[in-house]
Amino acid sequence: MKANNNIAEKVKSTFESIDHIQDIKTSPFFKDKTMRKLFDAKVAEDKIVFSWFTPKLQLASLVCVIALNIFAFIQLKSTTYDSNVSNFAENYSLSTNSETSILN
Repeated sequence: MKANNNIAEKVKSTFESIDHIQDIKTSPFFKDKTMRKLFDAKVAEDKIVFSWFTPKLQLASLVCVIALNIFAFIQLKSTTYDSNVSNFAENYSLSTNSETSILN
């Protein structure tokens, strides 16, 4: 019975403590200020990560890639397939000799 009595007193004291809760006075723009600080910090971190890849660097890298592609395309057009195959065959001794010789 004593345990039930203690529990009843604890429940009663808990309900009495609810009556003492009061509203907190905050400024009307507290939420806006807090949200602004959170999102400003996130944006600042994002800017730091990609700050080295500026538009000038992007343009310079794009020009280099285009120039390299144009050079490679011109070199590809200037060489012919047959000459490349014959050079490859000669370098690796894959070409067959069409001349027949009795002395070999």
